[in-house]
Amino acid sequence: MLSTFLLPLLALANINVSASPLAARSIAARSTTPVVATWYAGWHTTDGFPLSSISWDKYNTLYYSFAETTQNGTSLSLAASDGEMLPQFVSEAHAHGVEAHIAVGGWTGSVWFSSSLATAKNRTAFVQTVVDFALQYNLDGIQFDWEAPNNQGIGCNTISVNDTANFLAFLQELRHNPVAAKLTLSAAVGLTPFFNATGSPSTDATGFANVLDYVAVMNYDVWGPWSSTVGPNAPLNDACAAPANQQGSAVSAVKAWTDAGMPVNQIVLGVASYGHSFSVPPSNAFMSDAKTLAAYPAFNASNQPLGDAWDNTGSVDVCGVYEGPGGTFNFWGLIDNGFLTKEGTPADGIHYRYDTCSQTPYVYNETSQVMISFDNVQSFAAKGEYIKNTKLRGFSMWEAGGDYHDMLLDSIIDAFGCS
Repeated sequence: MLSTFLLPLLALANINVSASPLAARSIAARSTTPVVATWYAGWHTTDGFPLSSISWDKYNTLYYSFAETTQNGTSLSLAASDGEMLPQFVSEAHAHGVEAHIAVGGWTGSVWFSSSLATAKNRTAFVQTVVDFALQYNLDGIQFDWEAPNNQGIGCNTISVNDTANFLAFLQELRHNPVAAKLTLSAAVGLTPFFNATGSPSTDATGFANVLDYVAVMNYDVWGPWSSTVGPNAPLNDACAAPANQQGSAVSAVKAWTDAGMPVNQIVLGVASYGHSFSVPPSNAFMSDAKTLAAYPAFNASNQPLGDAWDNTGSVDVCGVYEGPGGTFNFWGLIDNGFLTKEGTPADGIHYRYDTCSQTPYVYNETSQVMISFDNVQSFAAKGEYIKNTKLRGFSMWEAGGDYHDMLLDSIIDAFGCS
C-alpha cells in the first residue's frame, strides 16, 4: 500500500543520511525531498510508547521533543524528556535511514528564547550551544519550536518587541556556522508568521525562507477548552464557517505564510493525532429535537473532562501556575475509552458528526456529556490530498505515540503519496 511512495523517499533518505550524517548538503539539494515526519515525545519512552514502537520505515524524519531553553543560554535541558534516551533515538533513526532531529523549545521550554537571542553576544553563544548539542548527539537537524516570539506564550516567557528580528539574526549566524550549514534547520510555527515589533504577524518572511529548510505549520489547537464554544481542533479549512468561527486553518495558514514570502515547497503541514474534550449538556449538543450534533455548541468550562491515560490530571506549570486536566484524547485514547471501535468508527451509542467545512469529526457520549473534536482516517486523508494538491513539502504529526496501529499515518501517506 505504501511502497510506491516510500521506496523513493527512503532512497533519498539513505542518500542524505550516510554513515556521516553531517555530510554537506546544499539547501537546493535538500529542498526537493518530501518531509514525512513526526514528533517523538521523549517523556513517553517509558510510558507506553518506547522507541521500538515507532514505525521507522514509514518516516524519513523524526524530531525528539524537547530540548528546553535555559536561563544562561549556554546549555539545553533534556530534563523533562528522558534525555538518556536521545543517543539511542539517534542510533535507531540512523539504522533505519531516518534523519534524527532535536526539537528545541516547545510550549513549556521556550521561556528563555528571547533573552538567549537578545544581544549579538548572546546569539553567538547560543549558536555555539546549538552546534555543540548537534555534535554531541550526532544529529541531522535542529527544529526551533519557539511558538511565540514577541508573545508571552505559556505566560512567563522572556519577551522583547525585537524577538522576531533577533530570531532571524540568530538563524542567519547559525546557518553560516560550518557545522550548522550541514544540518537541516526548520521551525515549528503558528498559523500566521511571527509577530513583528508591533505585535502583528510579519508581512515579510523571506529572510526566514532563506535560512530555514522549511517551516512546520502547527495546524492544531485552533479550538480547545480555552475557546468560547466547541470547535475543530485542526481545521483543514474554515472559509465556509461563519466569520466568528473562522479562527484559522491549514488553508488560511498556508496563504498567510506564502503571502509573506515563504515558498509553498518550504511549508510542512503539522497534523494532530489527538483531540480536545468538552463538557456539553444534551440541550446544547443536539440540533432541536433531532439527535444530530450541533456545530459550535456552548460547553461547561467549569467542568473539564479528563482525557485519556496520558492526559495531565493537574499540576503546576513552569510559570508556577496550577493547570487542571487538559482533556486531551489521543486517537488510541478514543478507542480505549469507548468513543471509537478498533476500526476507528463510532462505537455503539456514540453520536458522530463529520463537519464538511473544517473536514474534522466529532463524537459525543450523551451519558457522560463529553464531546470531542479530533481527527480520524477521513480527515487525515483530506489533509493528505490538500498537501499533494497544494504541493506542500510534506507533513509532520504530533505525536508519534498518539496514533493507533498507524491508521492515521497510513491514511495521510496514501493520500499524499499515491496519485
